[in-house]
Amino acid sequence: MFENLSEKLQRAFKNLRGQGTISEENIGEALREIRVALLEADVNLNVVKELIEHIREKAIGQEVLTALSPTEQVIKIVRDELVALLGTDTARFRFASQPPTVILMAGLQGSGKTTTSGKLAAWLKKGGHRPLLVSVDVYRPAAREQLQIVAKTIGAKIYEGDLKGEEPGTPLVERLAKEARREAVISGCDVMIVDTAGRLHIDDGLMGEMQRLKSLLNPQEILFVADAMTGQDAVRSAKEFHDKLALTGSVLTKMDGDARGGAALSIRHVTGQPIKFIGTGEKPEAFEPFHPDRIVSRILGMGDIMTLIERAEETLDRKKSEEFARKALAGDGFSLEDFREQLRQIKKMGSLQSIMKMLPSVGPFQGMQQAAGNVDEKQFSRVEAIINSMTQEERRNHEIISGSRRKRIARGSGTSVQEVNQLLRQYAQMRKMFKSMGKGGAVQRRLMGSLANLRAGR
Repeated sequence: MFENLSEKLQRAFKNLRGQGTISEENIGEALREIRVALLEADVNLNVVKELIEHIREKAIGQEVLTALSPTEQVIKIVRDELVALLGTDTARFRFASQPPTVILMAGLQGSGKTTTSGKLAAWLKKGGHRPLLVSVDVYRPAAREQLQIVAKTIGAKIYEGDLKGEEPGTPLVERLAKEARREAVISGCDVMIVDTAGRLHIDDGLMGEMQRLKSLLNPQEILFVADAMTGQDAVRSAKEFHDKLALTGSVLTKMDGDARGGAALSIRHVTGQPIKFIGTGEKPEAFEPFHPDRIVSRILGMGDIMTLIERAEETLDRKKSEEFARKALAGDGFSLEDFREQLRQIKKMGSLQSIMKMLPSVGPFQGMQQAAGNVDEKQFSRVEAIINSMTQEERRNHEIISGSRRKRIARGSGTSVQEVNQLLRQYAQMRKMFKSMGKGGAVQRRLMGSLANLRAGR
């Protein structure tokens, strides 16, 4: 989502290149461009003013480090200030000393609270926790049913409750919350995630209900869920929620969209509370802790290699990857079955666009992020369909695939003979390239050594 901001900042830094020193004149021009870039990215005006002043104070009159050029020095200052703006460290998640830990999800209608509640439950499950989901949104049609579907998708426990039951003097929403906490204790769930009702805009009724829930449940976390696509509206809402509820953090959804990114750079400054998680897609696993330094690296065009590595470690089957490497570099090479398995492994990491956007936009990767927009994600599915339409013998020995077999494969996969031919040509070229790389075993030994070091954590 930071492509435009990143591009404009790169332009500002480019104008500094070739300067021998940082002067009032050349830094002034760069700061004007940085200011415009931030404002166009929908960053809060007060945040921009404060950020620019901090950068100016640190840049002017400061000696350029011998290891850095003036441009690199300014980039370093901008990076440090952006990291300070977003929070220098990854925010820790609070857990209760006596279970269950209660998490209250707050936000306006349509911000993605229900989906985010499910994603948070899936993230907690991955960490060995036993979350219980409960919806106290008794107003929006099918809101509770939506959470039931989400819970079923991720295999999480949910408390549904009886809307018709009565407890004298207790409003329905509060009764459901009390019953859910009792259920969490009885069933041994150590975390309870409360999906609250939203409104199209902030009103006294919404805030009053949230305050009563806070008083009743004494939550360890009150997370404001903000749609990153709404820009400054999300920032204003976050401040109002914080003033009434004392938020402990926020979650930004739709970070994979084409929003300008201003909300991410403003919410923490306005509320004083950290951004704890970001949603990067629709699937339950498209949810990750917010790392300020990594986000700043993306903004400055430096990529996010650490997140890419972590995603690979979580999703890729290391044993299968090592086996593929051995086959690819060996004399016989890899089969179309092996090739299909690697495609499936890559698809687990997410869209190719999201992977390419984590690469730096400088050096040998320059232009890769821009090229990400032209990637045809459906090509993966077409390639897999072609390989699936082959017999097992054909997948293991591509040389037997004659003209008539190619026609049959094309019909079976819903593709053309030309596409089948193209896949087979590309596959043959890849086999040849890998075999030449492994010739003599030197590259293979180095690769195996690297994999062994990776396993050993060296």
